Amino acid sequence: MINLFNAQIESLSIHRVGNKNRGENMFVSASTFHLNDEIKPLIKEYFLKPFREKEETYYRFHHESDIEFNELYNLANQIFDDPFNTHEYSKKIATLLYEQSTHPHIKSGEVYVVYFEGMQLDNEKMSAIGIFKSELKHEFLQFEQNQSNLEMIVQQGVNLQKLDKGAIIFNKHRDEGYKILSVDSNRYDTKYWLENFLGVDVLADENYFTKNYLNFAKNFAKDVVLPAEDKKQEVMFMNRSMDYFAKNDDFEESNYINSVIDNPALIPEFQNYKVEKAPKYKVEDLTNFPIANKAVTDARKKIKNVITLDTNIQIKMDFVNAESAEKFVEKGWDEEKQMYYYLVYFNKEEKK
Repeated sequence: MINLFNAQIESLSIHRVGNKNRGENMFVSASTFHLNDEIKPLIKEYFLKPFREKEETYYRFHHESDIEFNELYNLANQIFDDPFNTHEYSKKIATLLYEQSTHPHIKSGEVYVVYFEGMQLDNEKMSAIGIFKSELKHEFLQFEQNQSNLEMIVQQGVNLQKLDKGAIIFNKHRDEGYKILSVDSNRYDTKYWLENFLGVDVLADENYFTKNYLNFAKNFAKDVVLPAEDKKQEVMFMNRSMDYFAKNDDFEESNYINSVIDNPALIPEFQNYKVEKAPKYKVEDLTNFPIANKAVTDARKKIKNVITLDTNIQIKMDFVNAESAEKFVEKGWDEEKQMYYYLVYFNKEEKK
């Protein structure tokens, strides 16, 4: 889990990288940029805000032959070993990005290389390297006073509310390729940023395992539980799944199955579904792993716990209490009206 609140920018280098295939040049700054008190909090928020809002999926440097052949990995090593010369290494990072900027879709833009101190990862303080890129320019208005009137001027600039691309390399697990976070708001060229430039692959840790298994479970509920039973049971299955992941430190598959599947007939269905779908969700060998709380919290936000009826009524099931729906919501059939119904028990209405 990351905490970026106390991160401090120790150095900032800014260069401009064009599209090499279109004959655009690159511009390399001679020295670091001096941050004043007005710009520093704004630029720090611009760089780090997307990482606080994004799911934590970690990456690590990778190379098909050997990690030592990954150029950015070597540059990261040099910066962590010699942070006072970060600016000189930043020029090489900008050049490396420029060499990969050949696809017609890739836009020119500013690349920022930042050396941070005070980053916190898994309750441990450490240094980190940030590499960010701004690509899209947005129109905004400026006003100038001209005697008795205000003049309106249209200008273009970077929107500080939206970072186009970014990566944070945490100074942790160096021999394994570090722990890296990445954001990319432009989906059309992800390969360029993640694969061609950063040269990373997904770090298979407890966060990765937890996220994948919950995604697998969610799709089992939709593909198998819902057709076999009903919407309530689909919601209840995910209700119990979230409860299991929230209350346990470690995942054990047989224990999980016995805890969340009420209908014994669905157990072989679950096992068959895993055999068939495991490669898609990357859970082939996942039977035991530590549970990552952050991944559980992120998954809970995405799961739809609402039963939508054709009579324009919605029933929201609360995932915080895994037993509430079973105790307080009953489904039945009304012979006279020839319609299904839900009977909901409660003590009082909440005034919100």
